[in-house]
Amino acid sequence: MHVRLLCLLALRVFGRLMLLGRGQASARQAHAVAQWITGPWVSPPAPVPRTLFGVTLNSSTGTMPGFRVGAVRLWDSGTRWAEIQPRRGEFDWTVLDRHVAGAREAGLPVLFVLGGTPEWASPGGPPAPYPDGTRASSPDSLADWDAFVRALVKRYRGRIEAYELWVLATDPRFYSGSIENLVEMTRRASRIIRAEDPRATLVCPGMGSLWSREGQDVLRRFAHLGGYGFCDVAGIKLYQRSASDPPESMLALAATVDRVLHEAGIQPRLWSTGTTYSITLERPLDEQKARDYAVRFFLTGLYARKVNLERMYFYNWGGTKIPIVLQAEGGAPTRAALAVEQLQRWLARAESRSCGNGLAINLSENVWQCEFTITGPEHRYTATIRWAVTGTADTTAGPKATMVRRLDGSAEVVRPGDTVTVTEEPILIEDHP
Repeated sequence: MHVRLLCLLALRVFGRLMLLGRGQASARQAHAVAQWITGPWVSPPAPVPRTLFGVTLNSSTGTMPGFRVGAVRLWDSGTRWAEIQPRRGEFDWTVLDRHVAGAREAGLPVLFVLGGTPEWASPGGPPAPYPDGTRASSPDSLADWDAFVRALVKRYRGRIEAYELWVLATDPRFYSGSIENLVEMTRRASRIIRAEDPRATLVCPGMGSLWSREGQDVLRRFAHLGGYGFCDVAGIKLYQRSASDPPESMLALAATVDRVLHEAGIQPRLWSTGTTYSITLERPLDEQKARDYAVRFFLTGLYARKVNLERMYFYNWGGTKIPIVLQAEGGAPTRAALAVEQLQRWLARAESRSCGNGLAINLSENVWQCEFTITGPEHRYTATIRWAVTGTADTTAGPKATMVRRLDGSAEVVRPGDTVTVTEEPILIEDHP
């Protein structure tokens, strides 16, 4: 009798293992973006910060975006070290003055990016990808680095909110030195900035190429050498493997970063400060996809709150040789830019509550959503932003749903239980007060 019972139990366990194996095989066939968040994350309600919605300015005019953004970052904007200090002891602050004044007038916090060593400071260093002799190496004498950082922070104390202490530390076209030297430059810059402007936020050197083992090794080495102990924030570059991949695929990269940093025993705040150098070589997206992807870029940032991410800087504003153009310098905001602005209107008084996707939240496998509490002029109410990562899906309006709003500003009344078809364009579903 005992033998028979044991056999029956063994068969049950074997059957469950077989089902589990089939489920795992099916999961492997699902889109990669569904593999990181298998269930909803829930946190105490937290305001959606305006600064989540950042852009990198690729312009030297000091003009700010013609649509709503929450923060600006300066790179390829006439503000490289080599452009500001063409000779030892001589500084030209003209362009940076314009940027800082423009941002101040628009009420936008500035993230200044250090990088681009002048030729005079490293005559034998390898050239960076700029025609003016800018070097990818660190300066031969770190005293020159100290002098530049000190002059910069003294001039803009209280006017530049944050400093990214190198632009792209994982790419030899932008930094060709040792990680040990980069940690020392970070330590020295941190000491100077904290002495001159204690309220400034220090962002450790930007880490990109993180889809590759080489990029991850640099991140890991910088962490193990204690580099993040000198900063307030870790700068990372979240981007899709290809611009045509869904923005949600960046979450796999965020998970990799989180794992590497946890293995190093740290969990710093994260700002995503850029993309890959090859972005300018990729084909432009069609207008519809560009709009949807631009909005979902920032929604992906909300998902990544799970790994301590606070800001997303879209690359870029002002340029046109990129897959998604928000606004060409001197031109009007594109549909993508206006949709990003609409997303910010939706979330201007919102607190995020949870995000999730697929079967884990009782939706179709391709559906993603984030839930919010919004404080209106007269009452608080709940709302959901929902979209399909690819294709379409029929979903059901919740028990208090009253309105569906779209990125073009249109809206339609719905009733609880109505079928709401979602596409790759995010929609806002509002509930009763």
